[in-house]
Amino acid sequence: MDFLNAIVALSNFVLVPGIAYGSQLALGALGVTLIYGILRFSNFAHGDTMAVGTMTVILFTWWFQSMGIGLGPFPTALLALPFGIIVTGLMMLATDRVVYRFYRRVKAKPIIFVMASLGVMFILNGLTRFIIGPDEQRFADGERFIITAREFKQMTGLQEGLALKTTQGITVVSAVIVVALLFWFLNRTRTGKSMRAYSDNEDLALLSGINPERVVMVTWLIVAALATIAGVLYGLDKSFKPFTYFQLLLPIFASAIVGGLGNPLGAIAGGFVIAFSEVFITYAWKKVLGYMLPESLEPSGLVQLLSTDYKFAVSFGILLIVLLFKPRGLFTGKAV
Repeated sequence: MDFLNAIVALSNFVLVPGIAYGSQLALGALGVTLIYGILRFSNFAHGDTMAVGTMTVILFTWWFQSMGIGLGPFPTALLALPFGIIVTGLMMLATDRVVYRFYRRVKAKPIIFVMASLGVMFILNGLTRFIIGPDEQRFADGERFIITAREFKQMTGLQEGLALKTTQGITVVSAVIVVALLFWFLNRTRTGKSMRAYSDNEDLALLSGINPERVVMVTWLIVAALATIAGVLYGLDKSFKPFTYFQLLLPIFASAIVGGLGNPLGAIAGGFVIAFSEVFITYAWKKVLGYMLPESLEPSGLVQLLSTDYKFAVSFGILLIVLLFKPRGLFTGKAV
């Protein structure tokens, strides 16, 4: 019985949050890796693009709620999500036309694109704070739990209860659907194959008659959708705060690089590696070990390797190790 309680406690505080957080990082890392693989630069504005997309969804959510429009047990934000994707996509196309297109035409070095993306990042960050404010915003409504800890205890008779939040379930299901659609698009459609060809060999793709501006446009639109969905799922699961999305840039880039920058499959794997590393190292293991070990060996302390305040340090540490020993990542992406 103690073993089952330990499994439930582990699932409640490590496995389920890790899977949800890993799904959010994977979607964010997919956007970063698509930009790097197709447009050939590291987009440091990605975190704040997520913030703008999420902010737009929040504003539409508030509007729908004020008119009494909802989705019953599901968050109203899901209804507002398509509008957020459209606005973010238009914003990214405008940014490309105003900022990045000139540098593509003069064939600027990747470092120039990176510096330009830093400028875009600060502008988007300021815009988000100006419109919605710097404070935390919670916008999840509907049913909070799929199953509560009390209901789980009553069903199983165990001492530990497993609570599954609705937002966690939505995150995992949404991530699976989005990833499946993305891989279908890249592998089955003519536009997706053009994007892959452009990524593999730009000169050969141009000789084959592929329109580079069309590839760039579609890439930005896909990245806008990925960024908005990832940002909304993270905001629903936790909360929305503009500065948090700026901080998320580190674990997202770490996910993309660990998996192999430029490799979509690697971005997904890297997202889960980073997420579970953060959760495992910052979790206080006292409760789980208390069930697993004899009473005489039960720990008196929290058995926590690092405080949750240092969870981003875990991402940074893993990123450094990968860059030192396997710079192309676990799935051999493009050279970093």
